[in-house]
Amino acid sequence: MRAAPRIRAEQAHDVTAIAVVTREAFATHPHSDQTEEFVIAALRARGALTLSLVAEVAGEVVGHIAFSPVAGVGDAWFGLGPLAVDPPQQRRGIGSALVRAGLDALRARGAAGCVVFGSPAYYGRFGFTVAPAHAPEGLPGEFFQVLAFGVQPLAGRVRYDAAFDAKS
Repeated sequence: MRAAPRIRAEQAHDVTAIAVVTREAFATHPHSDQTEEFVIAALRARGALTLSLVAEVAGEVVGHIAFSPVAGVGDAWFGLGPLAVDPPQQRRGIGSALVRAGLDALRARGAAGCVVFGSPAYYGRFGFTVAPAHAPEGLPGEFFQVLAFGVQPLAGRVRYDAAFDAKS
């Protein structure tokens, strides 16, 4: 029986492990431009990494999830991503545990909701629904999803932090 991952907040000594896990997780991803680790670093440097959680198995960081504020849609909305799990640890529930813990933490902080750009088949299981009308300009709407935590609806098109333009 596999041990459940321990989910906790990022600590300063996790930065290198987060970069490595992220790089490895996206190395062969067909829709990646290989900038995810740089996006996380830029979010951190800009003070826009609102919530950064790691998953540990046997004391080793094997997964990471980032949440940052998004603009253009109302107050207290956040974007999920990047989400990364070390390839040998994938398909063991680590990504799902990170998503659930992150969404719970956002709810506890009084967030209005969360958006994500990714697979509807994956994120739909957490309650996200496809919302192409709110997709940022230039992104395919069929992969843009929202999850409202309360009654405040999205209003407008999402704009991600400038850190998402980081290339190195």
